[in-house]
Amino acid sequence: MKALREFLVVWRTMVVRDREIIDALVHPEHAGPSPALKAALNDWRGAHYWADGDGAGRLVLIRSLAAAPKERWWLHIGLLLGSFVTVWMGGALLSGAAVPRSSGIFGLPFEAQALLQWVGQLRAGTGLDFAIALIGILLAHEMGHYVLARRYNINASPPYFVPAPPFLNFIGTFGAFIRLRSPVVDRRQLMDVGAAGPWAGFVVALLALIIGLQQSEVLAGVAATQQVVTFADVEFYLGDSLITAGLRRWLVGDVTVLLHPVALAGWFGMLVTMLNLLPLGQLDGGHVLYALIRDKQRFVGIVMWIVLLILGREFWGWWLWAGFTLLLGGGRLAHPAVLDRFRPLPRSRRPLGWATIVLFVVTFTPIPFSW
Repeated sequence: MKALREFLVVWRTMVVRDREIIDALVHPEHAGPSPALKAALNDWRGAHYWADGDGAGRLVLIRSLAAAPKERWWLHIGLLLGSFVTVWMGGALLSGAAVPRSSGIFGLPFEAQALLQWVGQLRAGTGLDFAIALIGILLAHEMGHYVLARRYNINASPPYFVPAPPFLNFIGTFGAFIRLRSPVVDRRQLMDVGAAGPWAGFVVALLALIIGLQQSEVLAGVAATQQVVTFADVEFYLGDSLITAGLRRWLVGDVTVLLHPVALAGWFGMLVTMLNLLPLGQLDGGHVLYALIRDKQRFVGIVMWIVLLILGREFWGWWLWAGFTLLLGGGRLAHPAVLDRFRPLPRSRRPLGWATIVLFVVTFTPIPFSW
């Protein structure tokens, strides 16, 4: 900090947990920044960015006060590999592979011997493409959050993947998440970190959907225009968002298709994007909307939560998601305040925020599943 003081008029320092946050007003001569200030900032051991505020020259500096935590990479890698295997199992079932049965509870493959037999029969042609696509989408989503968090020197964990045996969740995973272990300073940080995940995951999901739809099978003799997937000899009809319906009509036509596993992974990627962008509490959509309109997010969140309860009459899974989001927010639908709630969101970030709201609209699927 001593090397920067000569460039500053006034500054305010906050220490929160393991981070020092400095909100400074730069001397007009150096607000460009000047070459001298630029060199000093290059030597600053932390993050910095220019912020909107009372005139030009507002600079935010953030640095760690403690050594970086020692990450348990063995745990993160193990959960990733475990999730890859269980998603591969789900993809094998979706591809019509036979599943070894045991004498376990309700005839499900609970016993280790049956589970090993199941893993042993996994082949490249039975669900591997589904696993690569879906894990790639989830990894892109979480790494979008992680990279932007590190950009702002936020103490963030690597992604935690949550594997799920396919008899509990037929796609083989309950998703992934990262932990933010230090607070978000202002609405700019909240916007960038919150929006980065959905956009990164969306790009990979879009590619998977385009590639997979071109390999999907058209079902002859079916009058409706929809998409179907078969799991354990049961047909599930997948709901449409604006983007999935538009892509299917563009690439395949007004027909019903049996989705290729890669297309199914892309469809799930769109669903994950939409679920995370719901404007509720601690979801990505809540982050983005709070960054845009601050406390008014609470009203939008209440309305959206009521809409989920209404939609639950057509698809009961919405009731589960409504309960989960309430639990995740500690009983609150409103987004908690950031450290500096009154610092304005930069104008450069507003197009990103509204584009992310549009992304939620085009990926919204009112009734995801029917059978």
